[in-house]
Amino acid sequence: MKLLEGKTAIVTGASRGIGKAIALCFAGEGCNVAFTDLFEDENMKATEAELLAMGVKAKGYASDASNYSDTDRVVNQIVEDFGGVDVLVNNAGITKDTLLMRMSEEQWDAVINVNLKSVFNFTKAAQRSMLKQKGGSIINLSSVVGVSGNAGQSNYSASKAGIIGFTKSIARELGSRGIRSNAIAPGFIITEMTGKIPEDARKAWEESIPMKRGGTPEEVAKVALFLASDLSSYVSGQVISVCGAMKT
Repeated sequence: MKLLEGKTAIVTGASRGIGKAIALCFAGEGCNVAFTDLFEDENMKATEAELLAMGVKAKGYASDASNYSDTDRVVNQIVEDFGGVDVLVNNAGITKDTLLMRMSEEQWDAVINVNLKSVFNFTKAAQRSMLKQKGGSIINLSSVVGVSGNAGQSNYSASKAGIIGFTKSIARELGSRGIRSNAIAPGFIITEMTGKIPEDARKAWEESIPMKRGGTPEEVAKVALFLASDLSSYVSGQVISVCGAMKT
C-alpha cells in the first residue's frame, strides 16, 4: 500500500520549485493534492495536469496566502471539493534580500506577510477539518537561515525563525487532538529562486557545504513525505534540516 493512499494534502506555493516537488512526491504515494499559488497561470495548469496524470484527484487554486479571508475561502472550497484535509504543507514564500540599512518597510512587510502570516492563515483555516477528523500533519517550510540568520536577509530570516516558533507552539497546542506539526529547514536547494544567484557566489556556497553540492527539491520532498505519513506518527514539534551538513 502507498504511504499516503486515500489522504488529501494542501500544498501552498506549489506551481514550481520545492512545492511542486512535494505535490508530485505525495501524488506518487497515492495522495490527492489541492495546491495553491498566487495566480492561475501556465505553471499552475501544467502542475495540475502532471498530478492528474498520476491517477489522483488534483486541483490548483489561485490564492493570496498572505490574506486571511482569501485563505479561509480557498480552504473551505478545498474541503468542499475534496472532503477534508489530512496534510497541510505551508510552502509559499518570497525573498526581498538587502541589507537592513537599505531595506524598505514594504520589503519587510511583504516577506513577513507572505512567508509567516500565510502559515498562520492556512493553519488556522485548515485545522478545523483536522480537528473534526481528530488527526492531521502540518508541515511548515522554514530555512537554515531561520536557525542561523544571514546577512542581507533579516526579513527572510525573521520570517523563517517565526515559522519555527509557530510550529513548536502548534505541536503543543494540537498534539492532544492527534495533529502533528513539524518544520523542514532546507539549506542551499537548486531552484528557480537560487538560480538567480551569480555563478561565482553559487560555487562558493556549494564549496562551503560538507557534501559539496546543493540539494534538490526532490530531496526536500522526501522529508516532507516522511512527515506527512504514518512513518513519523510520534514525531512532532521538530525542525529537520535538509542541508548537506551545512553550518546552521
